Amino acid sequence: MCGIIGAVAHRTVTPVLVEGLRRLEYRGYDSAGIAVLDSNGRLQRVRKQGKIKDLEETLGSALLEGHTGIAHTRWATHGTPCERNAHPHVCRETVAVVHNGIVENHAALRRQLEERGYEFQSDTDTEVIAHQIHALLAAGRSPLAAVQETCRILEGAYAIGVITTEAPQRLLAARHGSPLVIGLGESENFIASDVFALVGETQRFIFLEDGDVAELTTETVSVYDREGRWVQRPVHETRLAADATERGAYRHYMQKEIHEQPIAIEKTLNGRIQAGRVLDAAFGSLAERAFDRIKAVQIAACGTSYHAGLVARYWMEAIAGLPCNVEVASEFCNRKPVVLPNTLFVCISQSGETADTLAALREAKKLGYAHTLAVCNVPESSIVRESDFALMTRAGPEVSVASTKAFTTQLVALLLLVVALGKRNALLPAQETKIVKELESLPDQVRRVLQLEGEIEAWAERFGDKHHALYLGRGTHYPVALEGALKLKEISYIHAEAYPSGELKHGPLALIDEQMPVVAVAPNNELLEKLKSNLHEVHARGGELYVFADVDVPMESVPGVNLLRVAETDEVVAPIVYTVPLQLLAYHVALIKGTDVDQPRNLAKSVTVV
Repeated sequence: MCGIIGAVAHRTVTPVLVEGLRRLEYRGYDSAGIAVLDSNGRLQRVRKQGKIKDLEETLGSALLEGHTGIAHTRWATHGTPCERNAHPHVCRETVAVVHNGIVENHAALRRQLEERGYEFQSDTDTEVIAHQIHALLAAGRSPLAAVQETCRILEGAYAIGVITTEAPQRLLAARHGSPLVIGLGESENFIASDVFALVGETQRFIFLEDGDVAELTTETVSVYDREGRWVQRPVHETRLAADATERGAYRHYMQKEIHEQPIAIEKTLNGRIQAGRVLDAAFGSLAERAFDRIKAVQIAACGTSYHAGLVARYWMEAIAGLPCNVEVASEFCNRKPVVLPNTLFVCISQSGETADTLAALREAKKLGYAHTLAVCNVPESSIVRESDFALMTRAGPEVSVASTKAFTTQLVALLLLVVALGKRNALLPAQETKIVKELESLPDQVRRVLQLEGEIEAWAERFGDKHHALYLGRGTHYPVALEGALKLKEISYIHAEAYPSGELKHGPLALIDEQMPVVAVAPNNELLEKLKSNLHEVHARGGELYVFADVDVPMESVPGVNLLRVAETDEVVAPIVYTVPLQLLAYHVALIKGTDVDQPRNLAKSVTVV
């Protein structure tokens, strides 16, 4: 969740660190800080609660300069958000540490270190790392050995960056369970939580594996595995452009990413369909033989990705004729699932580093699923590297915490998977051709929906004084309603819940009054008449309805019933199309509420700790 960046160079690294923190803002944070080793080898540190701009204001008068440094954006886990809990943490003006993750045995380590005379200045678990490294340095260990021995003591997940006055031209890093990459420059090298932080500095990266410890100088990078053996990790070149995370003319990243969806969908489809068919090769060279034996599907994901999985379940059973189970990834690891023979395990994650989803993938491999497949947006991520097969969503960087284009491209990718598996089972060639045709027309359908932004903005004004909202949908549109409600609560802080519309009489109808707006998704399918009946129940009890409907739905706007005709679309791809207006509604309600749209309170983009 937090952001790490570090650099060792022949130039002053403070501007690099600040820019890296700015690029990591999307991950969510409540404080930020920098530590550098100055020209005299002394450790200097500046920390600030609040935004990076607040840190920059302090740095403007601090003259913090040095050729080796680390920086961090913190999202509070242990200890409240405040300056003394902000990273980097320093021990006796000798060691500075930044850390992502959770040290599970920090309480025991803290007691041991306090008995040895170490005084703690924060409430964090991270500070034990700084003191432990210092204790080993004082015992005569080299900086590299001190970090290696400390990592053997730590329990839990971590990614750490370390600088020390003992070796002012060296930057140390370690990873176990939390992501960390090394960026390779010209006579300078870097570490970061992800490649986005460094695309302005380099395109060449090494992805550390669990248990790795690295030592960086301006000219060298040495990596050691968990056994302390020198290893050579491959160098990858990213295609991510330096301006890929710029906001451009849009007011917020979320608005930009909503409007990028037609292009993102086109990229997700590119090269994966041909002559009305889905290409098995899109899933990997060995996918064709693997898919031939699949008789069931298990999906695990979190948050928005979980909602994508719920839509896919309807598709998988109705189109492909395969039994499909979907589970919140954290719950998957908390029970003993029964593994059906020849089951494909599918994990969905925007970042590919979601801790619960990665844990579920690792558990699935132990349980003996036939194969594992990742649907992901980051090619170099842990989930992609550890899965048998992967289908990249090609959404491009998603900076806003509230996911938009990642969700719709996940749905596109999952529909491709449904077709690939379905044609081996219940899906006829003519049906496959029809679905592919709808997928090809999908970018233009989404573009037409985006043209409704002005009308949706007018609707949003009526939510300005509301504190609760109800979302309704049936069939594949129940998960769409769940996602719409999630978007509203994430960025506008309005309490929103979603229900299958058939559940109204089983409790939610008691909530309906004139202060409870009800948002409904009403495509023209076989469930329409049932949904209309549910909407009449809401209207009869004074509820204000906001209905996103197909152009052919026989409904009219009347007092208490607001109708916006979305598009004429096929039933299969309708969940993707109807997601977009719900995103726009949440965005414009958040604007009226005056919230921080891209970085909503208490939330982080990538949840990399359990």
